[in-house]
Amino acid sequence: MTANPNPRNDGSRHLLQAGLSMLGAGLVAILLLQIIFGGFSSTGAHTNAGWLALIVALMCLPFGLLLTALGAAKALRNRAHFRQQ
Repeated sequence: MTANPNPRNDGSRHLLQAGLSMLGAGLVAILLLQIIFGGFSSTGAHTNAGWLALIVALMCLPFGLLLTALGAAKALRNRAHFRQQ
């Protein structure tokens, strides 16, 4: 593989955008579940739409958190790398 000609364009911005979008979608799904779709208890959601919102939230929140953490780590690494030069 060849080196990236523009080291600032290594994808960290895209990872942060995607991660924050996923986190936002998960938070919206949780808010919809609690406010509109009847909430949930220890046995699960109370409605079918609530179950779908719960599934979306349980997919988006961890994945979005991991993408955001990866993007932040890459951005911090780039920042430290450019300060050394």
